[in-house]
Amino acid sequence: MFINYITLMLINLAAGLVLLADFVYRGLDGGNLKRWVPGFGLVGAIALVTGLHMTLTWPVPGSFNISFGETTVLFGALYVATAIAMAQGWDLLSLAIYACFAGLTSVLIGLRIISLGQTQQPLVAGLGFILTGLGGVFAAPTLAYLRGSRGWRTLGALVLLLAALVWAIIGYRAFWGHLDGFSDWQPPTMGVQPQD
Repeated sequence: MFINYITLMLINLAAGLVLLADFVYRGLDGGNLKRWVPGFGLVGAIALVTGLHMTLTWPVPGSFNISFGETTVLFGALYVATAIAMAQGWDLLSLAIYACFAGLTSVLIGLRIISLGQTQQPLVAGLGFILTGLGGVFAAPTLAYLRGSRGWRTLGALVLLLAALVWAIIGYRAFWGHLDGFSDWQPPTMGVQPQD
């Protein structure tokens, strides 16, 4: 049996997208950005650790390691860097430009998951990747040109919340199934004991 912690990655992603939606809606006005640091840092740390482990060790079957591991590294790195930038009072535009490329990657992976029929619900998972990616794709234009548009920021926050909802549903359903599917699993270190 393989190690599967995609559930943790999905719920962390959902939490991070809710946090980002709130930041887009309320935080872009330039108030106290340091209040966002703990949340972005926590989400980023969990994503970076799990994404790097998945990318480097391939613990799950097939290309799911690419879809979930590599995009989680991008997501985690962006959140950690954003937390650092906010704590230091740095401008976020360079991170938003990077987020555009991460977002395009997520959109591409979403389309590919749909076309390959991967996951138990490829259309839903693909939509989750696409909506999440759109948040990254539009980060730079939002910061550079549309920061003052309340309507644009509201639309962006709604897209991010919809993406979070998709990942939360998938993640919590996966938790439900994993608790049953892994209930009899034992690590190799707890193998059969020698009999006398």
